[in-house]
Parts: sequence; structure tokens; C-alpha cells
Amino acid sequence: MKTAYKHWADLTQQIKDSGLWKTERIITTPQGAKIDTTATKGVINMCANNYLGLSNNDKVKEAAVAGIGRWGYGYSSVRFICGTSELHKELEARLSNFLGTEDTILYSSCYDANGGLFETILTAEDAIISDELNHASIIDGVRLCKAARYRYKNNDMADLEQQLKDAQNARIKAIVTDGVFSMDGNIANLKAICDLADKYDAIVIVDDSHGVGVIGDNLKGAHEHCDVIDRIDILTGTLGKALGGSSGGYTSGKKAIIDILRQRSRTYLFSNTLSPIIASASLTVLDMVENDKELVGRVKENTAYFRKGLTEIGFDILPGTHPIVPIMTYDELKAAQLAEKMLEKGVYVIGFFFPVVPRGKARVRTQVSAAHTKEQLDFVLNAFKEAKEELGM
Repeated sequence: MKTAYKHWADLTQQIKDSGLWKTERIITTPQGAKIDTTATKGVINMCANNYLGLSNNDKVKEAAVAGIGRWGYGYSSVRFICGTSELHKELEARLSNFLGTEDTILYSSCYDANGGLFETILTAEDAIISDELNHASIIDGVRLCKAARYRYKNNDMADLEQQLKDAQNARIKAIVTDGVFSMDGNIANLKAICDLADKYDAIVIVDDSHGVGVIGDNLKGAHEHCDVIDRIDILTGTLGKALGGSSGGYTSGKKAIIDILRQRSRTYLFSNTLSPIIASASLTVLDMVENDKELVGRVKENTAYFRKGLTEIGFDILPGTHPIVPIMTYDELKAAQLAEKMLEKGVYVIGFFFPVVPRGKARVRTQVSAAHTKEQLDFVLNAFKEAKEELGM
């Protein structure tokens, strides 16, 4: 066996021996509040980003089919060659209007949006000040950039200000943060961040993948929730969570920034354009988000109900109002065991541990959807109660 393959085989075995091997469960149905897997049928899904329950919505599916009929399956090209259609321009304009920005550029994913952002707009003369719990796509995007790097403690404004002081000689200072932190469900203090940005002449970049379509009176996201719509310079986000659950991402903000990205962003210039299927369905999703006010009411009501129930059972959950509800076990094996026990009881959840979260911060992350019924949530809560007792937690 070649040395490289022996190394990888040994590493694989180490992960398995530790009890932390991640097995991908195979789903045999469309995404929804209740799904089938090859192991268990009819399980309630509590770990999808399907916040508004639109992943298998009939109107969204009809729009996707109509998109194929009108625009075909794909454009077989990058945007600047022959991959830009009227449909893409319409979706970019609709996203800009929805988010309250000047312009928007589409990417194949938010990972690509973040990957193609920092090296395009910042150089070695500049500085990036990043929250320590930012998503991996931000971290990887920053690694591609030659700007000086500073990191501040999660949502710690005193530490952020100190990092801004340390970076004061940089030409451009960019503060970057998740709008909603995906593992904890807490919302960034965007008002205080914008105040510090004004004080130290910095720009603010927000990845709002878990915020848009989920929080804010009109579901615009964290910048609406924090009342700073006009103060954020750059928003990145995804069409693959609340907004239909497929794939696709975007960067939205000032036109001057979007213009530069169209000219220089490598993940835009060298990746195929977004599929017409997704673009067409996303326009229908935006119609529903803007006009169906019951969506936000259902997800908020379900989230409050579920959080209250878990607290009464005696679980240690991270406080908040977001549909991301982490149940903290701290111990990695307990997180894995709790997830397996829940699947036996008809509930689909996943344990999260290093390297997805820091060591000692293991958890089972649950996510509430507008598609869940109260009866389903009661079933889940009862299953958690039984599992807690059976595992001696």
C-alpha cells in the first residue's frame, strides 16, 4: 500500500475507533417535516434547514418544472461567456429589492460567494476582522486573501473594537460576521458592529444564510431584525436553506462592489451559471416569502413552543429565538448516542462534535420548521424525554 493510502486508512480507523465516525443516513423521500430513511420509515426530521417548509412545496415544484419548460435544464456556460439569461437578471433584481440593496450577483452556492469575495475586493494593504465562530466558507474565503487577519471573540464588541484599533493602519478594514451563527443559533449584534464600523471607518460584511427567510418582520434577515438594513455594505446568502432548500447563493450590496465581483471574482467567472430550475423556483419562493405572512408566524410559534418544551424536560439548550435549537451534551460520545437513540424512536437528529464545533462543545442541533405540526413537536419532545432518561443524561 502506498504511504499516502496507509496514512488515510489509519486516520479513518482512528475516527471509527473513537466512536465519532459520521455516517450519512440515506433519505428515500423528498425533504419534509416527516421523511423515510433506508433504516427507519416515517421519522420526524428535526435537523434540516427547511425553515419555511418550502423544500417540497407544490408551488415551488411547479415553478421549477415551468423553468425547465421555458429555459431548459442548464446554460452550459459561465456568466460572461453565454451563461446569463433574462431569468438570472430578474432573480438578481428581485433579491436586491427584497434585501434592500443596490445590486446582487448570483453564485452556485454561498460557499462560492464567500470564496470569491475577499481576494477580489481586498489586498495586502487591507485588514479583515472576523468573528471566531464564522462559517467555514468565510474562513476559507479569508485564507485566499492576502489582507491582514484579525479575529475577535464571538459577538464580543469590546474585543472587536480592540481588533479594529490594532488594524487602524490598514487601507480598508472589513468586519465580517455570520448574521446567525449556524451552530449556536445566536444573532450577531449588527447594530453595535455597524456603530464600531462607523467609528473606525470599516465596512461590514454579513453572511446571512441562516437569517434570510427566517428572521425579521418581513423575513429579510438579520439586518432587518437588527434594524440596520441601510448600514450593511455586503450581504452573502444562500437559496439552499429557507428560500426553497435547493442550492445557489448570492452576494448583495453596493453596486460598486457587485461590479468589481462581476469582473474579478474567480468563483463567478469560472463556475457555471445557476440552473434555470433553481432560478425559476426561487422567484416563486420570493413571492411566497413577501406575501404569505403566515410563514413567519408559524416558524416563530413552533420555535417558542419547542424551546419551552426542551427546557421543561431539563435539557441544557442555548438561549435564543432562532429555529436553530442546540441541545448541549458537551461530551462527544453522548451527542452521538443521543442522536442514534432518537432515530430509534422515530426522530431524525444529528450529533455535532469536533471539528464541526470546538472540542468540549458537542451538541445535538435541532432545527424547527414551519412545516412541523404541534403533534409532531410533542412526539419529538416526548422522545427526547425518554432518550434522556434511558441514557442517564
